[in-house]
Amino acid sequence: MTGLSMLNAGTTTELLLTLFRVKGVIHYGIAGNADPQLEIGDVTIPRYWAHTGLWNWQRIGDGPDDELALESNGDYTRKIGFLKFSNFSTVDTKTETSVDNLLNNVWYQPEEIFPVDGTPEIRQHVFWIPVDKHYFSLAKKLEGLKLERCLNSTNCLPRAPIAVRVQRSVSANVFVDNKAYREFLQSTFNVTSIDMETAAVALVCLRQKIPFIAIRSLSDLAGGGSALSNEAATFAVLASQNAATALVKFISLL
Repeated sequence: MTGLSMLNAGTTTELLLTLFRVKGVIHYGIAGNADPQLEIGDVTIPRYWAHTGLWNWQRIGDGPDDELALESNGDYTRKIGFLKFSNFSTVDTKTETSVDNLLNNVWYQPEEIFPVDGTPEIRQHVFWIPVDKHYFSLAKKLEGLKLERCLNSTNCLPRAPIAVRVQRSVSANVFVDNKAYREFLQSTFNVTSIDMETAAVALVCLRQKIPFIAIRSLSDLAGGGSALSNEAATFAVLASQNAATALVKFISLL
């Protein structure tokens, strides 16, 4: 019930940790899928989360060997990776050549955090945020969990959904319904699920030193599937039910 977006999710988490004596945070919901080896309805439990919406947008004419604006101050980095827009330009079929793009490159950046146990006013940088080790170990017991396969008697998934621990997933204030960007995220960062909130929850918990884990059920192959519509319009209800089923089981393991 955080509401849409990183800001709402982060603010809600901060309020919960301020108003209640929270021992741990279990965040759950649905997500887009970046891994074609998994299917709609599968429940993923990632080991790491990252926010992929913090960028340094490089000026036209500069490239990978050129220092970013304010990089020398330690504000930005070229260590994580970048997206070159011209790599996704359509090719002139007559000349079979592509041209550069005025949008140039965006470089992915780590978040600045100020942990409660850190030195006041001294920032730390983090891109991949780990979930709690104990929680992640417990999540292995979710494998084999019985999950919903059918919306009704005539609308069923090709196979029974599974619960699986995965390595990486990402969040940003972007609803990804684009095959090219989904494939870029998967090949560049080896991610499984893509959503709009979880990394914000993870960042708040990291800063506050509160154990955290997220459970996300896949509602669609981001930018894939039918050419007519996003599968989430059909399978969001089933995916939500599977996420809730995994949540209840996980709580019973604590």
